[in-house]
Amino acid sequence: MGAIEGLTLGFSHALSLSNLGWALLGCFLGTAIGVLPGIGPALTIALLLPITFSVSATGAFILFCGIFYGAMYGGSTTSILLNTPGESGSIITALEGAKMARNGRAGPALATSAIGSFVAGTVGTIGIAFLGPIVVELALKLGPAEYFMLMVLCFVTVSAVLGGSALRGLTSLGFGLLLGLVGVDLQTGQPRLTFGVPELLDGVNVVLVAVALFAVGETLYLAWRYVEGPVEVRHVGSIMMSKSDWKRSFWPWIRGAGLGFPFGVMPAGGTEMPTMLSYFMERKLVRPEHEKEFGTTGAIEGVAGPEAANNAAAAGVLVPMLTLGLPTSATAAIMLSAFQSYGIQPGPLLFTTQADLVWTLIASLFIANVMLVVLNLPLVGLWARILKIPQPQLYAGILVFATIGTYGISNSVIDLVLLYGIGIIAMFMRRFDFPVAPVVIGMILGPMAEQAMRQALTISQGDWTVFVTRPISLVILLIAIAALAGPRLYAAWLRRMA
Repeated sequence: MGAIEGLTLGFSHALSLSNLGWALLGCFLGTAIGVLPGIGPALTIALLLPITFSVSATGAFILFCGIFYGAMYGGSTTSILLNTPGESGSIITALEGAKMARNGRAGPALATSAIGSFVAGTVGTIGIAFLGPIVVELALKLGPAEYFMLMVLCFVTVSAVLGGSALRGLTSLGFGLLLGLVGVDLQTGQPRLTFGVPELLDGVNVVLVAVALFAVGETLYLAWRYVEGPVEVRHVGSIMMSKSDWKRSFWPWIRGAGLGFPFGVMPAGGTEMPTMLSYFMERKLVRPEHEKEFGTTGAIEGVAGPEAANNAAAAGVLVPMLTLGLPTSATAAIMLSAFQSYGIQPGPLLFTTQADLVWTLIASLFIANVMLVVLNLPLVGLWARILKIPQPQLYAGILVFATIGTYGISNSVIDLVLLYGIGIIAMFMRRFDFPVAPVVIGMILGPMAEQAMRQALTISQGDWTVFVTRPISLVILLIAIAALAGPRLYAAWLRRMA
């Protein structure tokens, strides 16, 4: 099915009253969550994962993607009004946005951020619609050996490249792989790491681990680091952009969107790199008469470009998740676990076996973009007031919802013990700067990688050289080795030259 036919099918389902309701709810929740510092889309979707047991797959994923897109919009609000980035992708936005707010231009900064998010989200969603089927055609030509190496590449890039420390990232990945091994081995029927506990024979629930890491662990860490004091929120004022603001924002929106989407699609892309590159690009390309605004009163180009890059990169993350089943961010990993809760495996066959779901989801992203502009611009005063919610009550509410939701899945006390046990581990991981995303990715992709490896060895009759004799598998392996060793060798070479 081509992109045009797929989108036609998708819009015919997405425009139903129930699906529009899920999209609106997701956008509203996502924006509200994005505004709150430290409460990101990963935590929110993790908290809502238990609804997958009672809500249709289409409705749940429209809700989750609405939250994902909405949080990207809302993240700029806290960066501009509080100078406190809620997400890593909003750090660069705070550089110029907070300065504009300090000089009485918070309204135009929020407006250019919202419109830039709309432009970038639309560009990114078009990219998903037209690039997705192309990636699927290529992916159908891959065998088990290539899939195993793709997962190894995903492990390496998410664990060792994106974090500050390769050792910490790989340690987190190892913890996730260990959790993925718990349960009965599907090929031999032997229990692994169950320690005689019958509840562990089915394995550790991915939903439980996601809630423990991103809701319980994050909340305990934030509560531990909480310092009581008044919250100073900048006055928003008028959100109207002048003719000059529109003119100065237009090309940064386009450049940011074009720069961000390819980074989102790449396994090691993320949002930090494109936002940083967009910021430095706008500093170089700014007209001489506006150059002095950077770093002083705040330049609107420094908000428009990075915010567009951030949202386009976030949209790009959905491409490898839907087409290859490879999550490259924490939020994508949690959404992948939601697919698995419905017995759906993202990958090349998803566009064929679940065409209605996929194209309805993509069409809903277009609708969500329009909803988010309508929600963000007129209601910016409401989002600013959300910042004044007392944080202790917020943390307590999150823990209550996490506990009720997890217990409701299986009515098991063992699950609650695991929830808070893994949550406390996650709290200390945050304290000592161990990334938590590799844990979820390792737990989800670990069993899949094991199965792909066994299939490849079965086909090759136990010949391990199958991973290096197949050209595509070898190329992916070399890329993974380069991604792991390259930065270290380059740093060592720089030290030698110095």
